[in-house]
Amino acid sequence: MFVWAGSKGTQGSGSERRTIYQKICEYDVLEKRMTITALKAGEDRAILLGLSMILFSALMYFLLGITMVRSYSDSVWTEVSNCTVLNYSIVAEINCSYSCGSECRKSSRFPCLQVYVSLNFTGKVLQLSYNEEAHEAHPECFYIPKCRKDHALMHSIVMNISEQLKTHQQVLCYYDPSEQQDSVLLTRLYGRGAIISSLLWPTCTLVVGTLIIAMVKLTQYLSFLCKQISRIKRMGLYPLTGASRTRVCTLKFNGCIQDRV
Repeated sequence: MFVWAGSKGTQGSGSERRTIYQKICEYDVLEKRMTITALKAGEDRAILLGLSMILFSALMYFLLGITMVRSYSDSVWTEVSNCTVLNYSIVAEINCSYSCGSECRKSSRFPCLQVYVSLNFTGKVLQLSYNEEAHEAHPECFYIPKCRKDHALMHSIVMNISEQLKTHQQVLCYYDPSEQQDSVLLTRLYGRGAIISSLLWPTCTLVVGTLIIAMVKLTQYLSFLCKQISRIKRMGLYPLTGASRTRVCTLKFNGCIQDRV
């Protein structure tokens, strides 16, 4: 009887210890699962942020490519030289239209300032335009002010420009090296510096987004290697032998190992 009672007590104590051990393992598994879930959500957000930055940079490259870069590459005024202002005069009044509402358009006028310069590089006399837009809108006029209702204001703007040209007889101008254009530009709409500075921010966004995704993938790979190494080390502490009649149970999430006899 004592032997049976002692054996029963021993079995009960072992079963109780096994139950406590299982509860501890289950708690560790649950805590590990919650941690993995939180890390997985953070990694997904980081990858989504990196992809969004890459998509934004690609969109910016597209917009800049069809506007600034295209205008810069299509421009034929690529070389810079000194120009001497020869004469300037108001030759005509140009009609323009301005908006006075959602479906309202009214007309106004601005003076056309015509400027001729001598290109010091070749000595040719050419007409001077402010930029590509002014040359395309009215090739005969140096500057195209924004159309306004106040005609006197536009006239004063053009006259101020002519006064500035009077004080600066020597100016830098852009000319066509192929000599197909009979005019030169005072400034380019999009210069090389403007193109570089505009492409800088999309490039930085693309690089940062790529680095975020690369760091997340590297972290996932290193975490996988650590799990494999930890699993190999734990399996080495409990070698499988037929004589010991031991079964090893490796849990899925934390590699918890139970020995059952």
